[in-house]
Amino acid sequence: MTDEIIQMIKSIPKGKVATYGQIAALAGYPKGARQVVRILHTCTAKYHLPWHRVINAKGEIALSIYNGADEQKAMLQAEGIQFLEEYKIDMKRYQWQR
Repeated sequence: MTDEIIQMIKSIPKGKVATYGQIAALAGYPKGARQVVRILHTCTAKYHLPWHRVINAKGEIALSIYNGADEQKAMLQAEGIQFLEEYKIDMKRYQWQR
């Protein structure tokens, strides 16, 4: 499970985002969104994962402002992603379609 999820996360191109559930489903684990969170938390540094491109199903940054939301937003903006609201992204425009 871990390898498939890591490969899906690595596949998200610059300027696009994917949801936790989307990554899990594409990796073959449609109910594995929480596992995606765990893998991002434990494996990002080891595998150089583009963690900032993974957001929640509402199209929002899931992190709190105290745990990296502003950093994630800045990284996404540097890739050309514009925000509809403070931490909300237009999923029709920026969601990765594989």
